[in-house]
Amino acid sequence: MNGLLLVNLGSPASPTTADVRQYLRQFLSDRNVIEMSPALWQPLLRGIILPTRSWRSATFYQHIWTQEGSPLIVYTQRMAQQVQRLLPDWQVAYAMTYGQPAIGPALTQLAQTCDHIVLLPLFPQYTQSTHGGIFQQAQATGVPVTTVHHFYDQPAYLDLLADQVWHAYQQADYDAVLFSYHSIPSAMVRHGDPYPTECQATTQGVLDRLPDLPADKVQTVYQSKFGPMPWQKPYLKNTLMQLVELGKRNVLIATPSFVADCLETLEEDYVQNYQTFKASGGDNFQLVPPMNDDPRFSRFLADLAQQRLTQVGDAHA
Repeated sequence: MNGLLLVNLGSPASPTTADVRQYLRQFLSDRNVIEMSPALWQPLLRGIILPTRSWRSATFYQHIWTQEGSPLIVYTQRMAQQVQRLLPDWQVAYAMTYGQPAIGPALTQLAQTCDHIVLLPLFPQYTQSTHGGIFQQAQATGVPVTTVHHFYDQPAYLDLLADQVWHAYQQADYDAVLFSYHSIPSAMVRHGDPYPTECQATTQGVLDRLPDLPADKVQTVYQSKFGPMPWQKPYLKNTLMQLVELGKRNVLIATPSFVADCLETLEEDYVQNYQTFKASGGDNFQLVPPMNDDPRFSRFLADLAQQRLTQVGDAHA
């Protein structure tokens, strides 16, 4: 039997300060995310960041929490269920890089019944800060896996993303369309991380499919900067304020690095960035919904897993 493990970032167990603190400690202790020496970083993390950030982040999670739980977990679970129905001969599971369900136990359980396992991070563009932790945790189990490193350049994915953007774009008269990706530290880019190149290629891939979308309205920007060090620019929040200054008060935002609604889309964008935009004098602010539980995306994931396994089989033939 073949197995498939879909992996997303993760979420606190609950929107309480204690659970958010535990989640942030795990997340921000990953050397793939924070490259600073632990001897310098851990005292800062435990002495300043966690005490001040945990309760604030908990209030944000409380804003987005649903009756079913964290939107990120809920949508990832639905994706896994849909893919399982599409691949009845496979065993499909999901895991989170931080929090529960954890990657190690999920892989170990799949290995009990599966001869071949595909590990599919739910991040279209590769970056060390997301994929590094996933691959390390998978490797630590000793379970052999076939990995998907990225899928930003897959035609079926770009077709779906373009369709979503175009559908949203037709709903109003927009002055600007921003493709906003989760930023990463500039140091990672200097060290050769391919992420910004893959983000730009994602935006271009959508533009290539939408000849009626004016290219001069489109910008690639980055959001969710954390900490004092420089991160990949231009920043979404600054760009929003600049657009209003230029008289562009109707903005559509796509978030291709997030395949499921999460704190960054629901709280950072729809609340904080929306408030910044409106306070600056903006009028219409809309987001293209992430893939979430769109059955077309689940179909893409199922096809991608099968293709990846076939590629490996052909290579070994």
